[in-house]
Amino acid sequence: MRIDLHIHTAPLSACSYIDPGELVQEARRRKLDGICLTEHQVVWDPAEVNKLALEEGVKIFRGNEFTTNQGDVLVFGFYEDIKELMLIQDLREVVQQAGGFMIAAHPFRGFKTFGIGQLQMTVEQAGKRKVFEFVDAVEIGNGKLAQDANDMARKVAEMLGLPGTGGSDAHRVDEIATWVTVFEKDIENEIQLVEELHAGRFRAENRRPKI
Repeated sequence: MRIDLHIHTAPLSACSYIDPGELVQEARRRKLDGICLTEHQVVWDPAEVNKLALEEGVKIFRGNEFTTNQGDVLVFGFYEDIKELMLIQDLREVVQQAGGFMIAAHPFRGFKTFGIGQLQMTVEQAGKRKVFEFVDAVEIGNGKLAQDANDMARKVAEMLGLPGTGGSDAHRVDEIATWVTVFEKDIENEIQLVEELHAGRFRAENRRPKI
C-alpha cells in the first residue's frame, strides 16, 4: 500500500497552493492508495476528511507537522492543535501518552546551503543531532530535497537503527508522490496507520521520474 505521508494543502497551510479536491484527484491519477494531510501546526477536522475521502474514493489520513526547537517533526496519532514552538521533549511526552508516532522531517534540509557538505560531516557526527533521540523514525526520502540530503538521512537512520519513511512534502499538486511510504498491509483508518508505523512494516520508495 503506497501512501504519501507528507503533504500540505491550502488554506490550512499558508505556504501551500494545493486545493484538497485537486490533490485527491491527482493522487488517484498517480495510483496512490492513500495520502496524509500533514499541515503546519494544525489538524484537519475528521468530518471534513471523511467527506473528501467519500467523494473521491481515496484513503485520507490526518497528521501534523510540528515545529520544535530541534527541527520539524511529523506526528501521527496525536490530534491536538498546538500553535507555539515546542520543546522536542515536551512534544515527545504528549505524543507518547497518546500512543502516537514521531518522524524527523527533512532532518538535513539545507545540507549544502549551510556548508555541511563542504565540511564533510561524517554520518556519526550527523547522527548526534538531538532530534534523533526523540523520534520513532526518520524521513529518508523527501521530495523537496536534493539526493545528498536524503542520502545523509538514510545513512543516519541506518546507523541509529531507525526506520525510514518517504513523503513528497508537496506544496503544489504536481509535486505529490515523488516519495512515498510502502506499507506491507492494507490500512483502513488512522488507528491502523499508527499501528503499522509502530510495527515498522514499511519502507520508503522513490517515485521521481527517472531522467
